[in-house]
Amino acid sequence: MQVCNQRTSAQSIAMIMIIAILTACSTGAAGQDKILGSTGQTGDERPNILLIVADDLGYTDIGAFGSEIRTPNIDSLAHSGVAMTNFYAAPTCSPARAMLLTGMDNHFTGFGTMAEHLATNQRGQPGYEGYLSRDTVTVATLLRDAGYHTYMAGKWHIGAGQGMRPHERGFEHSFALMQGGASHFSDKKRMLNIYPRTIYLHEGEEVSSLPDDFYSSAFFADKIIQNIEEHRADGAPFFAWLSFSAPHWPLQVPDEYLDLYAGTYDEGYDVYRQRRLKAAQSAGLVPTDIGEFPRLPRVTPWEDLTIEERRYSARVMEIYSAMIERLDYHVGRVINYLKETSQYDDTMIVVLSDNGAEGNDRMQLLDNATWVPANFDLSYGNLGKVNSYSFPGPGWGQVSSAPLRLFKAYLTEGGLRVPMVVVHDKIKSDAGYNTQVARIQDLAPTFLDLAQIDPPGPNYEGRPVRTMTGRSLLPMLTGREKSIYGPEETLGWELFGHRAVRKGDWKLLWADGKNGSNTWQLYNIGEDPREIVDMATLQPERLQNMIALWEEYSRNNNVILPIGDIGNPN
Repeated sequence: MQVCNQRTSAQSIAMIMIIAILTACSTGAAGQDKILGSTGQTGDERPNILLIVADDLGYTDIGAFGSEIRTPNIDSLAHSGVAMTNFYAAPTCSPARAMLLTGMDNHFTGFGTMAEHLATNQRGQPGYEGYLSRDTVTVATLLRDAGYHTYMAGKWHIGAGQGMRPHERGFEHSFALMQGGASHFSDKKRMLNIYPRTIYLHEGEEVSSLPDDFYSSAFFADKIIQNIEEHRADGAPFFAWLSFSAPHWPLQVPDEYLDLYAGTYDEGYDVYRQRRLKAAQSAGLVPTDIGEFPRLPRVTPWEDLTIEERRYSARVMEIYSAMIERLDYHVGRVINYLKETSQYDDTMIVVLSDNGAEGNDRMQLLDNATWVPANFDLSYGNLGKVNSYSFPGPGWGQVSSAPLRLFKAYLTEGGLRVPMVVVHDKIKSDAGYNTQVARIQDLAPTFLDLAQIDPPGPNYEGRPVRTMTGRSLLPMLTGREKSIYGPEETLGWELFGHRAVRKGDWKLLWADGKNGSNTWQLYNIGEDPREIVDMATLQPERLQNMIALWEEYSRNNNVILPIGDIGNPN
């Protein structure tokens, strides 16, 4: 199946709207009301839901959270709604997406670990299927069955076989990148050698070619606008998931935007790491009395790099920032469309990242050390263009995570905590930021609560299903309750053998030897969000109590710790 060039410019969107209005006028006043109103004649007053997910966007990568990157559209949403500073996703993408759609811990969704990195003892075990488990029901299915239109455009990565694809898991219309990533251009070049080819599905059918001017962020936004406009006349509410694959590597941006940040990062990551810390403190995201944010031992000091190494590294960050600015631009296009069609006020909008910033050395992943140089043009002049292949690396990954520790793939704060913004006219928005703890599995119950739909379980349409364990954020967002998790409740995580639990301000962490310690660590997150001061030896009783809480979490969530080599996470 070939996808024709359907790039929706501002002019073409306006033309769609004019045609819709003229068509309505021919049917009389009642028809016009049906076209122009977001609810129309159906009498369905339930709000629309627009879910926007960025891929590998770091904690301080948007302006509202302290970034130098220009993100005016997301910043505007943050200032008009609620920006949550203690929102936890997952360490990597597919577990996060599974939790997002099902409202439960990843060990019950089929993604106890990523499908690409199953350990021998995890294969074939319940909760480790590598696709959305059949005993889960997605929020898209529940909303669709309750009368919502459901749309998805962008990265999927949670199952590609029969019965696992977006149109089979609740989405009425979908355009999906099935793997964890790919070229952002029309060449469809693979991100990893383990993928036989890059697969895009449109309405469940594989796409043979893409438009010549395809760029992922633009095209995915186009699709969401087109889907919403196509059904706007019937007045039914919609659930639209705009699932960007940006700014996931390979870092690429259309040629006309390559120099948006030319020269910005010449001072290097050591300087910007501290600038992000100060900006986060000024915004109130972290305490003002925490000290300098230290460079990781594996990161070469900027001043020790050669002139050419600095030049290359700075250019990589320029491309990364340009990708985020363009992502924000396309978010703005969707928001402007909703405003121009009088749908904005009737829509809950949620923006978040699926996991912490990318900071790993991707040349050490699988066979990349040989496969990437043999198949891509890695020259300075080609950075960001077609057939390029670059990633932020640990130096810039620390900047994107600043002032939190580490990044994607780890259960440190930098791997788990992400920027999250929610906007809706019923939300109580006070000045500043919401500092209460919330999690990605809380979004599905929130959407159901907003749509006045009961969560499923223990059966749905004649089959047994798991009950959602996430909690609706609406009581907190509307001001009826201060928080949804009390100080005595335990929150837990596990991925790739990394383990963590949080109770109140205290967090127990087990990281691997290369990036922390292969023993338990204990931190007071409220006072030390950087996870620098290990309190394990100073608080032995608390340590043992927290270990017991981890063991309880592990039993209750059927955690199977990996035995043997699990590879490198992506």
